[in-house]
Amino acid sequence: MKAYISVSFKNRELLNNEIDTIIKTLIENSIDSLVFVDKYRFQLSQEREMMQKAMEEIDNCDILIAETSEKGIGIGVEVGYAKGKSKTVIYLRQKDTEHSTTVAGSSDFQIIYSDTIDLRMRLLELLPTLVSLKAPHNK
Repeated sequence: MKAYISVSFKNRELLNNEIDTIIKTLIENSIDSLVFVDKYRFQLSQEREMMQKAMEEIDNCDILIAETSEKGIGIGVEVGYAKGKSKTVIYLRQKDTEHSTTVAGSSDFQIIYSDTIDLRMRLLELLPTLVSLKAPHNK
């Protein structure tokens, strides 16, 4: 199983602890992950290539985890694409941050957490359900 982790490029560093917690929790449960904004860098003129690569990576994942504590338009685009490809979408945000109606409304599961310990606990509670839903990649 593989998870695509969607997070704001502009605000990525603000969520280091949260993203690290997600990645470690997934690894401990034999789920591979990809943080697109960490793996790839594009020039401003490469917007088409960037989106093609993002869509390719989403196609190769089973689930998309959208960390929306720091909003980003790209997160919504990735979620919409993932839903169009029948991927499972998990909406994450810190309890005291702004709610994303579009991402939440498109998600299959929601985790609203208070800190990284709470995030880990809630993700661990959800993982058995995700594993049971695993289906072949939609390509």
